[in-house]
Amino acid sequence: MDKLVLFKTHDLDTLLKKRANESKFGEHIQLLSKSTNIYESLVNLDVDYVIIGIPEDVGVFANYGNRGTARAWKATLKVLLNIQSNTFTNPSKVLILGHLDFSKEMEKIDGYDASDKRHIEKARKLTEKIDKHVTDLIYQIVRSGKKPIVVGGGHNNAYGNLKGASLAFKKPMNAVNFDAHSDFRREEGRHSGNGFSYAYSEGFLRKYFIFGLHENYTSDHIFKTLDRFKALQYNTFESLIIRKDKKFKAELERAAKHVADKPFGIEVDCDAITLIPSSAMTPSGFSVKKARSFVSYFGKQSNAVYLHICEAAPTPETETIVGKLITYLITDFMRANQSNDNGK
Repeated sequence: MDKLVLFKTHDLDTLLKKRANESKFGEHIQLLSKSTNIYESLVNLDVDYVIIGIPEDVGVFANYGNRGTARAWKATLKVLLNIQSNTFTNPSKVLILGHLDFSKEMEKIDGYDASDKRHIEKARKLTEKIDKHVTDLIYQIVRSGKKPIVVGGGHNNAYGNLKGASLAFKKPMNAVNFDAHSDFRREEGRHSGNGFSYAYSEGFLRKYFIFGLHENYTSDHIFKTLDRFKALQYNTFESLIIRKDKKFKAELERAAKHVADKPFGIEVDCDAITLIPSSAMTPSGFSVKKARSFVSYFGKQSNAVYLHICEAAPTPETETIVGKLITYLITDFMRANQSNDNGK
């Protein structure tokens, strides 16, 4: 856990904006005082959700993408901590653990050139190292019985989420991915475009559903691969929103039927949402309302293990809108999950 930097009281005080006659989310969250044994610290703690940040864009660079995903974590904290505390947000069940510090790895790629294959190979080696730390932290959180909410970084971190959760459950995970891309590229060295293919080939991912693939940006090879295996299912954005061959609600149900009978992860790539600053921003994607509906629907499923929101790449001018988006998705997940727990 040498990469884990705890979120502490002084960090909270810096970001929290108190207001008379209001009770803010950040005033009621829980924090850890030490990180020597995460599992032991979490297992007896009265929280349901553990929020962690992965401020990195090494995996994005390694996939020839646009950097900036490292900034989503801080943008989210600024907003999340300052929303209202009430019966709908219920922050007392939330631990903000902190973030994994990959600043040294980030400094290395600052000097890399994406047009140099040797530098890309080095970035992919660094992504492998990041995998190990993400895997270990997710393993500890899931094993303790809590639900990780993972914010920031590239979609390469889906691999660590799935591997860590799979090791905790001692069986393969399922996953549903709200994404314009499959992230099921060749195993050519780790990067943000092949987290799911690596997890699948190594036995950590069992069933996978991609929700909203963009037909213009999915290769024929990928479509043929997905069509070859029953464990891999998908729909396309065009079939749902443009041609309307498929109904959004019916496809939510089909995806749930595919993955939700066993422990599964919820993956949300901000590339799929219209004009959200991200590593591959799209002018034609799902609305924020659709993204929120997706998270709420799958958050209600009893086997939902974690939520991962990735690929958002805010600039100083857009950090508030990105922070608000991610905060909405986090609270939608918790509300849906709590309503499911209350209904048991």
